[in-house]
Amino acid sequence: MSFFEDIAAALDAEGIESRVNDDTMFVPITAELEIQFVEIDPILPAANVYIAAADVDEDDEDFEAVLVSVVFSVEDALTTVNRHVATDQIVTLLSDLLLGTDERIADLDFYQSTDDPNLVIADVAENSEVRVLVDVHEDVPTAFVAFVSVDTSYEDLVDEAISEVWETDDDAELSEDDRARLFESIQEDVASQVSEILDLGSFADFDRLFDVLSLAADQAEDWEAQLTAFDEDEFEPEVYDIFAEELAEDDFDEDELDEDDDFEEDDLEEDELEDDELDEDELDIEVEELGDEDTKR
Repeated sequence: MSFFEDIAAALDAEGIESRVNDDTMFVPITAELEIQFVEIDPILPAANVYIAAADVDEDDEDFEAVLVSVVFSVEDALTTVNRHVATDQIVTLLSDLLLGTDERIADLDFYQSTDDPNLVIADVAENSEVRVLVDVHEDVPTAFVAFVSVDTSYEDLVDEAISEVWETDDDAELSEDDRARLFESIQEDVASQVSEILDLGSFADFDRLFDVLSLAADQAEDWEAQLTAFDEDEFEPEVYDIFAEELAEDDFDEDELDEDDDFEEDDLEEDELEDDELDEDELDIEVEELGDEDTKR
């Protein structure tokens, strides 16, 4: 079998269609996009990999295929296709979330994070967010969902932190970009301290994902009310109960120890009595000896 025939068989086993025309293999990714493998060495073997617009005549002036990689085995080709398929699925899901194409998320208005294009966020309740991070996990496009509730003291703490920064850096001159980065850093730092995160899980089934997001929108107010900031003063770990049990066992050991002490004291008193009796016997012997000496005199 030729290189392309081996690749086609592997793709077919994955349920991915392909077609071959001369020295080029075409693998459709979407209706508008396809992957093209162009064989450059049938012996090695090797093929250039291009991303191109689908259903475009090569003589068309707008036709453009972009070289993205080179593959040297069937495994490389399969991995390349799967990666691009996963990327397209991620782009499609993010678009559906941002545009609200599914009626189940009609109550959620997602926007894209400025730090991570794969993260979309929707504000819910009074001070909470639903966050969806879409990425490839173990070669499978996966959505990671979390409900984040921010304490009502957040804005006051941010203002206080910014005021402290200005007081300590009166002479500092910051550009607009530096100032924006400083504010963002302060906001992230404060948010990490006053936020409570409810992990809603990860989903490779995107239909189920939309069901979960719909539930999150319905439960947002209840979840926010139940998620409270961590208070060290009110927190008492259950480990203290373990210590209490150990103390109870120690008390039991002390009782046994007291009994042992009493036993040792009784032994000591008996030994002392025996010693006293021995001393009296010795004293009697000495008295008798003195009496004999007086008689001789």
